[in-house]
Amino acid sequence: MNCERALHNVYEGDAMSLLTRIGLGLHLLFCSDCTRKVERFELCKDILSSEFFPPSPGLENTVMAMVAAEEREALESERADLSGGFSLRGWVIAGIVMFVSLATAFFGLDFNKVALAAGMSYLIPIGITIGIALTCYGALFIGSHLKELTERFGL
Repeated sequence: MNCERALHNVYEGDAMSLLTRIGLGLHLLFCSDCTRKVERFELCKDILSSEFFPPSPGLENTVMAMVAAEEREALESERADLSGGFSLRGWVIAGIVMFVSLATAFFGLDFNKVALAAGMSYLIPIGITIGIALTCYGALFIGSHLKELTERFGL
């Protein structure tokens, strides 16, 4: 029996066969992590089943207001983190500049001299390098703007 199944059996509780209880007992005998989790679960179950926490009117509203305030702060900080990087337009302009510069590298005078000296096999590593550079740039662009791209294209 693995840890996930053992904890599932403990949390479900009531309907366990004898064989399942034996397997659970053996697992808890050898797995200290699960034993600790089961002990904590039993303690929480005992606390919640008794009248340990007295009813407190108005506490729910206070707690929910604090949770809402924390969520607002988290959203504001997330927006502030996102605004510190390049904009979508900046990424596109940088990508176009990179593509044009890599594509026009073949038209320079020095390239013709090097290509004639090295032969046509020199074009293979240059093509692979350009492909790797454009692929990595595209992957970084898509990975960093995944949320915006899914919203824009409705994916």
